[in-house]
Amino acid sequence: MCLFAWCRSLINHNKASRGRGRMDGTAGPNTNSAAAKLVKRKFLEAIKSNDFGKLKAILVQRLIDVDTVFEVEDQNMALASYKQGYWLPSYKLKSSWATGLHLSVWFGHVECLAVLLEHNATINCRPNGKTPLHVACEMANLECVKLLCDHGAKLNSYSLSGHTALHFCTTPNSILCAKQLVWKGANVNMKTNNQDEETPLHTAAHFGLSELVAFYVENGAFVDSVNAHMETPLAVASYWSLRFQEQEYSREHHLICRKLLDSHAEVNARDDDFKSPLHKAAWNCDHVLLNMMLEAGAEANLMDINGCAAIQYVLKVTSVRPAARPELCYQVLLNHGAARIYPPQFHKVIEACHSCPKAIEVVVNAYEHIKWNIKWRMAIPDDDLERYWDFYHSLFTVCSNTPRTLMHLSRCAIRKALHSRCQRVIPLLSLPVSLKKYLLLEPEGIIY
Repeated sequence: MCLFAWCRSLINHNKASRGRGRMDGTAGPNTNSAAAKLVKRKFLEAIKSNDFGKLKAILVQRLIDVDTVFEVEDQNMALASYKQGYWLPSYKLKSSWATGLHLSVWFGHVECLAVLLEHNATINCRPNGKTPLHVACEMANLECVKLLCDHGAKLNSYSLSGHTALHFCTTPNSILCAKQLVWKGANVNMKTNNQDEETPLHTAAHFGLSELVAFYVENGAFVDSVNAHMETPLAVASYWSLRFQEQEYSREHHLICRKLLDSHAEVNARDDDFKSPLHKAAWNCDHVLLNMMLEAGAEANLMDINGCAAIQYVLKVTSVRPAARPELCYQVLLNHGAARIYPPQFHKVIEACHSCPKAIEVVVNAYEHIKWNIKWRMAIPDDDLERYWDFYHSLFTVCSNTPRTLMHLSRCAIRKALHSRCQRVIPLLSLPVSLKKYLLLEPEGIIY
Protein backbone atom coordinates (compact mmCIF):
# COMPACT_ATOMS: atom_id res chain seq x y z
CA MET A 1 0.00 0.00 0.00
CA CYS A 2 1.42 3.45 -0.92
CA LEU A 3 2.04 6.13 1.71
CA PHE A 4 -0.91 8.29 0.72
CA ALA A 5 -3.43 5.46 0.60
CA TRP A 6 -2.17 4.31 4.00
CA CYS A 7 -2.50 7.82 5.44
CA ARG A 8 -6.00 8.20 4.05
CA SER A 9 -7.06 4.87 5.49
CA LEU A 10 -5.47 5.82 8.81
CA ILE A 11 -7.40 9.10 8.86
CA ASN A 12 -10.66 7.29 8.06
CA HIS A 13 -9.86 4.79 10.78
CA ASN A 14 -9.37 7.70 13.20
CA LYS A 15 -12.77 9.09 12.33
CA ALA A 16 -14.33 5.75 13.08
CA SER A 17 -12.29 5.46 16.25
CA ARG A 18 -13.53 8.84 17.44
CA GLY A 19 -17.11 7.56 16.96
CA ARG A 20 -16.43 4.40 18.90
CA GLY A 21 -14.49 6.35 21.49
CA ARG A 22 -17.63 8.20 22.42
CA MET A 23 -19.29 4.84 23.23
CA ASP A 24 -16.48 2.69 24.60
CA GLY A 25 -14.01 5.35 25.89
CA THR A 26 -11.07 4.44 23.57
CA ALA A 27 -8.44 7.15 22.74
CA GLY A 28 -8.94 7.89 19.01
CA PRO A 29 -6.98 11.20 18.84
CA ASN A 30 -3.68 9.44 19.56
CA THR A 31 -3.85 7.60 16.26
CA ASN A 32 -4.70 10.83 14.43
CA SER A 33 -1.66 12.51 15.97
CA ALA A 34 0.56 9.65 14.87
CA ALA A 35 -0.64 10.01 11.29
CA ALA A 36 0.04 13.77 11.31
CA LYS A 37 3.56 13.21 12.65
CA LEU A 38 4.24 10.62 9.96
CA VAL A 39 3.11 12.96 7.19
CA LYS A 40 5.21 15.76 8.64
CA ARG A 41 8.24 13.49 8.77
CA LYS A 42 7.73 12.36 5.16
CA PHE A 43 7.31 15.99 4.09
CA LEU A 44 10.61 16.93 5.73
CA GLU A 45 12.41 13.91 4.26
CA ALA A 46 11.20 14.82 0.78
CA ILE A 47 12.67 18.32 1.11
CA LYS A 48 15.97 17.06 2.52
CA SER A 49 16.40 14.53 -0.28
CA ASN A 50 15.09 16.93 -2.95
CA ASP A 51 12.35 14.42 -3.83
CA PHE A 52 10.12 17.07 -5.35
CA GLY A 53 7.83 14.42 -6.84
CA LYS A 54 6.93 13.04 -3.44
CA LEU A 55 6.69 16.59 -2.05
CA LYS A 56 4.25 17.56 -4.78
CA ALA A 57 2.15 14.46 -4.18
CA ILE A 58 1.86 15.22 -0.47
CA LEU A 59 0.75 18.78 -1.21
CA VAL A 60 -1.72 17.68 -3.90
CA GLN A 61 -3.30 15.29 -1.41
CA ARG A 62 -3.50 18.17 1.10
CA LEU A 63 -2.12 15.98 3.81
CA ILE A 64 -0.17 18.88 5.36
CA ASP A 65 -0.21 22.67 5.44
CA VAL A 66 2.35 24.05 2.97
CA ASP A 67 3.51 26.55 5.63
CA THR A 68 4.10 23.97 8.37
CA VAL A 69 6.94 25.03 10.66
CA PHE A 70 9.69 22.57 11.59
CA GLU A 71 12.31 22.69 14.31
CA VAL A 72 15.63 21.66 12.77
CA GLU A 73 19.24 21.50 13.88
CA ASP A 74 20.99 24.73 12.87
CA GLN A 75 24.41 25.01 14.47
CA ASN A 76 25.42 28.11 12.46
CA MET A 77 22.06 29.85 12.94
CA ALA A 78 21.68 30.33 9.19
CA LEU A 79 17.89 30.13 9.56
CA ALA A 80 17.57 32.36 12.61
CA SER A 81 17.76 36.05 13.36
CA TYR A 82 17.29 37.74 16.73
CA LYS A 83 16.63 41.35 17.57
CA GLN A 84 19.53 43.23 19.14
CA GLY A 85 18.95 43.63 22.86
CA TYR A 86 16.72 40.56 23.17
CA TRP A 87 17.64 38.24 26.01
CA LEU A 88 19.14 34.99 24.81
CA PRO A 89 20.15 31.95 26.85
CA SER A 90 23.80 31.76 27.85
CA TYR A 91 24.25 28.47 26.01
CA LYS A 92 24.63 28.32 22.24
CA LEU A 93 21.35 27.77 20.42
CA LYS A 94 21.50 24.69 18.22
CA SER A 95 18.12 24.61 16.49
CA SER A 96 15.86 26.96 14.54
CA TRP A 97 12.31 27.08 13.22
CA ALA A 98 11.76 27.01 9.48
CA THR A 99 9.11 26.38 6.87
CA GLY A 100 9.58 24.22 3.80
CA LEU A 101 10.63 27.30 1.81
CA HIS A 102 13.42 28.09 4.25
CA LEU A 103 14.61 24.50 4.25
CA SER A 104 14.58 24.20 0.45
CA VAL A 105 16.73 27.32 0.21
CA TRP A 106 18.98 26.13 3.04
CA PHE A 107 19.61 22.81 1.28
CA GLY A 108 19.84 24.51 -2.12
CA HIS A 109 17.00 22.44 -3.58
CA VAL A 110 15.55 24.70 -6.25
CA GLU A 111 13.08 22.07 -7.49
CA CYS A 112 11.45 21.69 -4.07
CA LEU A 113 11.39 25.46 -3.72
CA ALA A 114 9.53 25.74 -7.02
CA VAL A 115 6.96 23.10 -5.94
CA LEU A 116 6.26 24.92 -2.68
CA LEU A 117 5.86 28.26 -4.45
CA GLU A 118 3.47 26.66 -6.94
CA HIS A 119 1.32 25.62 -3.98
CA ASN A 120 1.22 29.19 -2.65
CA ALA A 121 3.65 28.88 0.24
CA THR A 122 3.93 32.16 2.15
CA ILE A 123 7.02 33.67 0.56
CA ASN A 124 7.80 36.35 3.14
CA CYS A 125 7.17 34.44 6.36
CA ARG A 126 9.90 34.49 9.01
CA PRO A 127 9.22 31.90 11.74
CA ASN A 128 12.66 32.47 13.25
CA GLY A 129 13.34 36.02 12.13
CA LYS A 130 14.44 35.52 8.51
CA THR A 131 12.51 35.30 5.26
CA PRO A 132 13.52 32.66 2.68
CA LEU A 133 15.22 35.45 0.68
CA HIS A 134 17.41 36.34 3.67
CA VAL A 135 18.45 32.69 3.95
CA ALA A 136 19.12 32.45 0.20
CA CYS A 137 21.48 35.42 0.36
CA GLU A 138 23.27 34.09 3.42
CA MET A 139 23.69 30.72 1.70
CA ALA A 140 24.77 32.52 -1.52
CA ASN A 141 22.29 30.53 -3.61
CA LEU A 142 21.75 32.58 -6.75
CA GLU A 143 19.13 30.30 -8.33
CA CYS A 144 16.99 30.42 -5.21
CA VAL A 145 17.34 34.21 -5.08
CA LYS A 146 16.16 34.49 -8.70
CA LEU A 147 13.20 32.20 -8.12
CA LEU A 148 12.10 34.00 -4.97
CA CYS A 149 12.40 37.39 -6.67
CA ASP A 150 10.35 36.14 -9.64
CA HIS A 151 7.58 35.03 -7.25
CA GLY A 152 7.33 38.40 -5.51
CA ALA A 153 9.59 38.15 -2.48
CA LYS A 154 9.96 41.50 -0.72
CA LEU A 155 13.43 42.75 -1.57
CA ASN A 156 13.73 45.30 1.24
CA SER A 157 12.07 43.46 4.11
CA TYR A 158 13.93 43.36 7.42
CA SER A 159 14.96 40.32 9.38
CA LEU A 160 14.26 40.37 13.11
CA SER A 161 17.82 41.63 13.61
CA GLY A 162 17.04 44.56 11.30
CA HIS A 163 18.96 43.47 8.17
CA THR A 164 17.75 43.46 4.58
CA ALA A 165 18.67 40.77 2.07
CA LEU A 166 21.54 42.90 0.75
CA HIS A 167 23.06 43.03 4.23
CA PHE A 168 23.26 39.22 4.22
CA CYS A 169 25.48 39.28 1.11
CA THR A 170 28.79 39.17 2.97
CA THR A 171 30.91 36.64 1.07
CA PRO A 172 32.49 36.62 -2.40
CA ASN A 173 30.07 33.85 -3.38
CA SER A 174 27.08 36.06 -2.57
CA ILE A 175 28.12 38.97 -4.80
CA LEU A 176 25.96 37.68 -7.68
CA CYS A 177 23.01 37.44 -5.30
CA ALA A 178 23.45 41.10 -4.34
CA LYS A 179 23.67 42.12 -7.99
CA GLN A 180 20.47 40.21 -8.76
CA LEU A 181 18.65 41.97 -5.92
CA VAL A 182 19.78 45.42 -7.07
CA TRP A 183 18.78 44.66 -10.65
CA LYS A 184 15.34 43.65 -9.36
CA GLY A 185 14.99 46.94 -7.48
CA ALA A 186 16.45 46.46 -3.99
CA ASN A 187 17.30 49.73 -2.22
CA VAL A 188 21.09 50.02 -2.20
CA ASN A 189 20.99 52.83 0.40
CA MET A 190 18.63 51.19 2.90
CA LYS A 191 20.09 51.20 6.40
CA THR A 192 19.75 48.39 8.91
CA ASN A 193 16.85 48.79 11.32
CA ASN A 194 19.01 48.38 14.42
CA GLN A 195 21.56 50.22 16.52
CA ASP A 196 24.22 50.06 13.75
CA GLU A 197 22.22 51.77 10.97
CA GLU A 198 24.58 50.56 8.25
CA THR A 199 23.96 50.61 4.51
CA PRO A 200 24.86 47.65 2.26
CA LEU A 201 27.91 49.69 1.21
CA HIS A 202 29.13 49.71 4.84
CA THR A 203 28.64 45.95 4.97
CA ALA A 204 30.54 45.31 1.73
CA ALA A 205 33.34 47.62 2.91
CA HIS A 206 33.53 45.77 6.23
CA PHE A 207 33.84 42.34 4.62
CA GLY A 208 36.32 43.43 1.95
CA LEU A 209 34.12 42.84 -1.10
CA SER A 210 35.76 45.27 -3.53
CA GLU A 211 33.76 44.10 -6.54
CA LEU A 212 30.50 44.58 -4.67
CA VAL A 213 31.55 48.02 -3.41
CA ALA A 214 32.25 49.10 -6.98
CA PHE A 215 28.87 47.71 -8.07
CA TYR A 216 26.96 49.51 -5.32
CA VAL A 217 28.70 52.81 -6.11
CA GLU A 218 27.91 52.43 -9.82
CA ASN A 219 24.27 51.78 -8.93
CA GLY A 220 23.72 54.86 -6.81
CA ALA A 221 25.10 54.05 -3.37
CA PHE A 222 25.97 57.16 -1.33
CA VAL A 223 29.72 56.99 -0.75
CA ASP A 224 29.50 59.31 2.27
CA SER A 225 26.51 57.73 4.00
CA VAL A 226 27.08 57.39 7.74
CA ASN A 227 26.12 54.70 10.22
CA ALA A 228 25.00 55.21 13.81
CA HIS A 229 28.60 55.99 14.81
CA MET A 230 28.93 58.59 12.03
CA GLU A 231 31.37 56.34 10.17
CA THR A 232 31.49 56.43 6.38
CA PRO A 233 32.20 53.31 4.28
CA LEU A 234 35.74 54.67 3.80
CA ALA A 235 36.28 54.74 7.56
CA VAL A 236 34.90 51.19 7.89
CA ALA A 237 37.16 49.85 5.13
CA SER A 238 40.16 51.62 6.68
CA TYR A 239 39.56 50.05 10.07
CA TRP A 240 39.02 46.51 8.77
CA SER A 241 42.02 46.59 6.42
CA LEU A 242 44.02 44.76 9.09
CA ARG A 243 43.05 41.16 9.82
CA PHE A 244 43.72 41.33 13.52
CA GLN A 245 43.90 37.60 14.18
CA GLU A 246 46.36 36.90 11.34
CA GLN A 247 48.01 40.35 11.59
CA GLU A 248 47.88 40.65 7.82
CA TYR A 249 46.84 43.58 5.66
CA SER A 250 43.97 43.08 3.22
CA ARG A 251 44.55 44.05 -0.38
CA GLU A 252 40.79 43.93 -0.96
CA HIS A 253 40.21 46.63 1.65
CA HIS A 254 42.92 48.74 0.04
CA LEU A 255 41.13 48.41 -3.31
CA ILE A 256 37.87 49.46 -1.65
CA CYS A 257 39.47 52.60 -0.21
CA ARG A 258 40.94 53.40 -3.62
CA LYS A 259 37.54 52.99 -5.28
CA LEU A 260 35.77 55.15 -2.69
CA LEU A 261 38.38 57.90 -2.93
CA ASP A 262 38.16 57.81 -6.73
CA SER A 263 34.39 58.22 -6.28
CA HIS A 264 35.02 61.42 -4.29
CA ALA A 265 34.42 60.05 -0.80
CA GLU A 266 35.17 62.64 1.88
CA VAL A 267 38.65 61.73 3.12
CA ASN A 268 38.40 63.95 6.22
CA ALA A 269 34.96 62.79 7.41
CA ARG A 270 34.82 62.50 11.21
CA ASP A 271 32.97 59.90 13.28
CA ASP A 272 31.35 60.55 16.67
CA ASP A 273 34.81 60.40 18.31
CA PHE A 274 36.17 62.88 15.75
CA LYS A 275 38.31 60.16 14.18
CA SER A 276 38.96 60.42 10.46
CA PRO A 277 39.74 57.48 8.14
CA LEU A 278 43.39 58.52 8.53
CA HIS A 279 43.18 57.85 12.27
CA LYS A 280 41.88 54.35 11.59
CA ALA A 281 44.62 53.64 9.06
CA ALA A 282 47.18 54.91 11.58
CA TRP A 283 45.70 52.65 14.27
CA ASN A 284 46.47 49.72 12.00
CA CYS A 285 49.96 51.06 11.13
CA ASP A 286 48.90 50.67 7.50
CA HIS A 287 51.41 52.73 5.53
CA VAL A 288 49.70 51.92 2.23
CA LEU A 289 46.42 53.49 3.32
CA LEU A 290 48.16 56.38 5.07
CA ASN A 291 49.92 57.30 1.85
CA MET A 292 46.75 56.81 -0.21
CA MET A 293 44.67 59.09 2.01
CA LEU A 294 47.30 61.78 2.44
CA GLU A 295 47.72 61.96 -1.33
CA ALA A 296 43.93 62.29 -1.59
CA GLY A 297 43.98 65.33 0.69
CA ALA A 298 43.71 63.93 4.20
CA GLU A 299 44.77 66.40 6.88
CA ALA A 300 47.71 64.92 8.76
CA ASN A 301 47.09 66.89 11.95
CA LEU A 302 43.37 66.35 12.53
CA MET A 303 42.79 65.50 16.20
CA ASP A 304 40.28 63.10 17.68
CA ILE A 305 38.12 63.73 20.74
CA ASN A 306 41.16 63.10 22.98
CA GLY A 307 43.44 65.48 21.10
CA CYS A 308 45.42 62.76 19.31
CA ALA A 309 46.56 63.07 15.69
CA ALA A 310 47.36 60.14 13.39
CA ILE A 311 51.04 60.10 14.33
CA GLN A 312 50.11 59.54 18.00
CA TYR A 313 47.99 56.57 16.91
CA VAL A 314 50.97 55.01 15.15
CA LEU A 315 53.04 55.57 18.28
CA LYS A 316 50.45 53.83 20.48
CA VAL A 317 50.25 50.62 18.46
CA THR A 318 53.69 50.16 16.90
CA SER A 319 54.69 47.53 19.46
CA VAL A 320 51.60 45.37 18.80
CA ARG A 321 51.64 45.44 14.97
CA PRO A 322 54.26 42.83 14.00
CA ALA A 323 53.30 42.99 10.32
CA ALA A 324 53.68 46.77 10.17
CA ARG A 325 56.44 48.94 8.73
CA PRO A 326 56.33 51.75 11.33
CA GLU A 327 59.25 53.61 9.75
CA LEU A 328 57.16 54.04 6.57
CA CYS A 329 54.15 55.24 8.59
CA TYR A 330 56.18 57.93 10.35
CA GLN A 331 57.95 58.85 7.13
CA VAL A 332 54.78 59.38 5.07
CA LEU A 333 53.07 61.34 7.85
CA LEU A 334 56.04 63.63 8.45
CA ASN A 335 56.46 64.16 4.71
CA HIS A 336 52.86 65.38 4.59
CA GLY A 337 53.31 67.90 7.36
CA ALA A 338 52.39 65.90 10.48
CA ALA A 339 53.44 67.65 13.69
CA ARG A 340 56.49 66.09 15.32
CA ILE A 341 56.34 64.31 18.66
CA TYR A 342 56.78 66.76 21.54
CA PRO A 343 60.55 66.50 22.34
CA PRO A 344 60.16 65.87 26.12
CA GLN A 345 57.98 62.87 25.19
CA PHE A 346 60.45 61.39 22.72
CA HIS A 347 61.28 58.54 25.08
CA LYS A 348 57.82 57.16 24.20
CA VAL A 349 58.95 56.78 20.58
CA ILE A 350 61.88 54.69 21.81
CA GLU A 351 59.62 52.66 24.11
CA ALA A 352 57.36 51.83 21.15
CA CYS A 353 60.07 51.34 18.52
CA HIS A 354 63.12 50.04 20.40
CA SER A 355 63.16 46.92 18.22
CA CYS A 356 62.69 48.97 15.03
CA PRO A 357 65.61 51.43 14.89
CA LYS A 358 64.62 52.64 11.41
CA ALA A 359 61.45 54.15 12.85
CA ILE A 360 63.43 55.98 15.55
CA GLU A 361 65.85 57.24 12.90
CA VAL A 362 63.02 58.70 10.77
CA VAL A 363 61.49 60.57 13.70
CA VAL A 364 64.84 61.84 15.07
CA ASN A 365 65.84 63.22 11.69
CA ALA A 366 62.69 65.36 11.56
CA TYR A 367 64.21 67.62 14.27
CA GLU A 368 67.00 70.12 13.70
CA HIS A 369 68.41 68.90 17.00
CA ILE A 370 67.11 66.96 19.98
CA LYS A 371 69.02 66.09 23.15
CA TRP A 372 68.80 62.69 24.79
CA ASN A 373 68.04 62.12 28.46
CA ILE A 374 68.08 59.19 30.86
CA LYS A 375 64.52 58.19 29.91
CA TRP A 376 65.79 57.29 26.45
CA ARG A 377 68.28 54.79 27.83
CA MET A 378 65.75 53.32 30.27
CA ALA A 379 63.33 52.71 27.36
CA ILE A 380 65.77 50.41 25.53
CA PRO A 381 65.94 46.75 26.67
CA ASP A 382 69.50 45.52 27.06
CA ASP A 383 69.14 42.82 24.41
CA ASP A 384 67.93 45.36 21.81
CA LEU A 385 70.71 47.75 22.80
CA GLU A 386 73.23 45.00 22.14
CA ARG A 387 71.55 43.82 18.93
CA TYR A 388 71.41 47.34 17.43
CA TRP A 389 74.51 48.74 19.11
CA ASP A 390 75.80 50.62 16.06
CA PHE A 391 72.54 52.47 15.65
CA TYR A 392 72.04 53.33 19.32
CA HIS A 393 75.66 54.39 19.66
CA SER A 394 75.17 56.83 16.77
CA LEU A 395 71.85 58.02 18.27
CA PHE A 396 73.33 58.96 21.64
CA THR A 397 76.42 60.45 20.01
CA VAL A 398 74.45 62.72 17.67
CA CYS A 399 71.74 63.66 20.19
CA SER A 400 74.15 65.28 22.61
CA ASN A 401 75.29 68.85 23.15
CA THR A 402 76.98 69.06 19.74
CA PRO A 403 75.03 70.45 16.75
CA ARG A 404 74.01 68.25 13.82
CA THR A 405 75.85 68.35 10.49
CA LEU A 406 75.37 71.17 8.02
CA MET A 407 73.86 68.68 5.58
CA HIS A 408 71.21 67.70 8.09
CA LEU A 409 70.44 71.34 8.95
CA SER A 410 70.07 72.08 5.22
CA ARG A 411 67.64 69.18 4.96
CA CYS A 412 65.59 70.59 7.81
CA ALA A 413 65.52 74.03 6.20
CA ILE A 414 64.25 72.63 2.90
CA ARG A 415 61.62 70.51 4.63
CA LYS A 416 60.48 73.47 6.70
CA ALA A 417 60.00 75.53 3.55
CA LEU A 418 58.05 72.78 1.79
CA HIS A 419 56.18 71.63 4.92
CA SER A 420 53.22 69.43 3.85
CA ARG A 421 54.38 69.44 0.22
CA CYS A 422 57.56 67.43 0.83
CA GLN A 423 56.17 64.15 -0.52
CA ARG A 424 54.83 65.84 -3.63
CA VAL A 425 57.57 68.35 -4.48
CA ILE A 426 60.88 66.70 -3.55
CA PRO A 427 60.59 63.88 -6.15
CA LEU A 428 60.22 66.62 -8.81
CA LEU A 429 63.48 68.38 -7.89
CA SER A 430 66.53 68.09 -10.17
CA LEU A 431 68.59 66.24 -7.61
CA PRO A 432 70.28 62.83 -7.41
CA VAL A 433 67.99 60.03 -6.26
CA SER A 434 70.09 59.46 -3.14
CA LEU A 435 69.67 63.10 -2.12
CA LYS A 436 65.91 62.98 -2.71
CA LYS A 437 65.71 59.97 -0.42
CA TYR A 438 67.74 61.85 2.18
CA LEU A 439 65.35 64.79 2.07
CA LEU A 440 62.38 62.42 2.42
CA LEU A 441 63.87 60.93 5.62
CA GLU A 442 64.71 57.58 4.07
CA PRO A 443 66.42 55.60 6.90
CA GLU A 444 70.03 54.53 6.43
CA GLY A 445 70.55 52.47 9.58
CA ILE A 446 72.74 55.00 11.35
CA ILE A 447 72.48 58.65 12.37
CA TYR A 448 75.14 61.24 11.57
